[in-house]
Amino acid sequence: MLTADQVRAFETDGYLVVPDVVPADVLDRVRAEYSTLMDGLYAGWLAEGRVHTPPDQLDFWGKLLEAYKAGCDWFQPMDISLPGDRIQADTPFHFGPAVFDMLTDPGLLDVVETLIGPEITSNPIQHVRLKPPATDLQADEVRAHITATDWHQDRAVALDEADQTRMVTVWLAITDATVQNGCLQVQPKASDQDMLPHCARTQTGIADGFVDEAQAIPLPVKAGGVVLFHPLTPHASLVNRTDGFRWSFDIRFNVTGQPTGRSHFPEFVARSRSNPEAELHDWTAWKAMWEGARGRLAAAPHVDLHRWASDSPFCA
Repeated sequence: MLTADQVRAFETDGYLVVPDVVPADVLDRVRAEYSTLMDGLYAGWLAEGRVHTPPDQLDFWGKLLEAYKAGCDWFQPMDISLPGDRIQADTPFHFGPAVFDMLTDPGLLDVVETLIGPEITSNPIQHVRLKPPATDLQADEVRAHITATDWHQDRAVALDEADQTRMVTVWLAITDATVQNGCLQVQPKASDQDMLPHCARTQTGIADGFVDEAQAIPLPVKAGGVVLFHPLTPHASLVNRTDGFRWSFDIRFNVTGQPTGRSHFPEFVARSRSNPEAELHDWTAWKAMWEGARGRLAAAPHVDLHRWASDSPFCA
């Protein structure tokens, strides 16, 4: 649980760094699960002749980098969501027991409960973030999960159905996040903070002139710690200037019964003090929900996740 001082700080500034939230053994299981996933992906790319270094010569990070340089997409197969672009019947994603245990970790939910109350839904706006060194990025790389994330507010990158939803973003560090390897940065939420104009660029980002980047506050955090965000708090990420990867998960929780901002994606009750029987404890059911959504959405018209027009006055 958070202290009263921490809650006040979050309510005033719109963000809070909390160390040592998710236990080391939970993180270790996530790392092991992803290592096994990477082994399978790499073996397939090796068989196709797309990568060439023998897998026994590379660790998890080496395989990630080798695959990235070869143009092999490991992000979507490792992500814990469907993409915002066109969904196919075979679009890959990852839903496993270790990630589910991370999302439903009691200590993590205790922190969330302090901020939004005891009826907690796992929001489907969620992603893995594996950021390579900037020196190895392809010249045309613009994907937010790979390079620096533009300034944005989380409410603005959800659909407007969730504009009144009580929600909190939890940015969970799997490796230490430092200024050097591309940690988050924030502009504290103003007391009268409203939604700022955003532009539909490659990333949905706040229009020029609304963030004073010179006043940005970096938010380093150790593995297992989290950064919490109010949905109106402007934030971004720095560039990874080290020779290693930075790994995190970007997850959200909202009050059960309120719109998620992705109503076409599955949600589940992570905690309910009033009706514990409603809680989901079976990771295979979670995975099946997403598989069902994939099949349904592949056969349906595309749902555009950009709510901002690129030709608005602020974006000209």
